[in-house]
Amino acid sequence: MEAPAIPAPEEIALLEPFERIGLAGIRLVATQAQAELAARALEQAPAWGFDTESRPTFNVGEASEGPHIIQLATPGEVFIFQLHEPGCRAIAGELLGLAGHIKAGFGLGDDKRRITHKLGVQPQDVLDLDTVFRARGYRRQMGTKAAVAVLFQRRYLKSKKAATSNWANRQLTEAQLLYAANDAWAALRVYQALGSPADILNR
Repeated sequence: MEAPAIPAPEEIALLEPFERIGLAGIRLVATQAQAELAARALEQAPAWGFDTESRPTFNVGEASEGPHIIQLATPGEVFIFQLHEPGCRAIAGELLGLAGHIKAGFGLGDDKRRITHKLGVQPQDVLDLDTVFRARGYRRQMGTKAAVAVLFQRRYLKSKKAATSNWANRQLTEAQLLYAANDAWAALRVYQALGSPADILNR
């Protein structure tokens, strides 16, 4: 059977932009108290969009100290956990180690390794959405841009400047918040569009 087609970059460039979650729906989580409130909200949702960001490394052989932030998205809110404070970091780790809540995202192999190294937890029920597309016949690796184009016929916008910014800063810019939040939120939208949890996990 012929593999499903993925739009070429020039075709994606012609599509209408994909909707984004705005600043009003983004919750910055930097303290233990904020993390406790975020955890209560997240525990009400069966699946979360999941991503991380790390400060870029520029020197040969330099090891990353990331992740510096962890993003967890529900349909209405995205929680951005900064990992400076031990109490906040511990709750973020507990959430990722919580079974029964799917954490859906793209290219999560490196994220999982870094989380285990930094937080000392093994993330549970992590679903790399690329594996779902491969199970459905797509031969090329799928990222957020391609997945959004295939499922929604929309163009996912990403800022290269934000992608390579300093995620270890305690004061994140609006551009950083929007970039990080929408990576996780778009992953959740893709997960939802692919079908029910049972349908996805059984393929």
